[in-house]
Amino acid sequence: MKPHYRNGEQVIDRWDDVFEALSAEPRRQLVVSLLDAEPAESVPLPESAVNPNVPPDREALRRELHHHHLPKLADLGIVAWEEDPLVASRGPRFDEAAVVFEALHSTATELPDSLVVGCQRLERERQKGVGD
Repeated sequence: MKPHYRNGEQVIDRWDDVFEALSAEPRRQLVVSLLDAEPAESVPLPESAVNPNVPPDREALRRELHHHHLPKLADLGIVAWEEDPLVASRGPRFDEAAVVFEALHSTATELPDSLVVGCQRLERERQKGVGD
């Protein structure tokens, strides 16, 4: 295989890893929490993986983090984690996931409302606009 094809496949694999890492809300929320922390600082779990707009079942989230989300993020090199106490810190490939959030944040005003506003609120606003 030619070197530029191999490089292209490696780049594709890296992007696939980033999107896999960010494909679940607790993992996205954890990356955001780590972005807000100092680079060498760890963050407490499960609270750092909670979406502030959705009340969590903390015990269920703790189990999901321990058995699914944290191992996946660690396997991808996005985070490192410890069990007692349950905490996470930036992994060697953290910047690959962080850059996606930094890009989204820099263009936040351009995001469709459906990605940043609750669907029920959007529907109420649409219905209100239709009746006016």
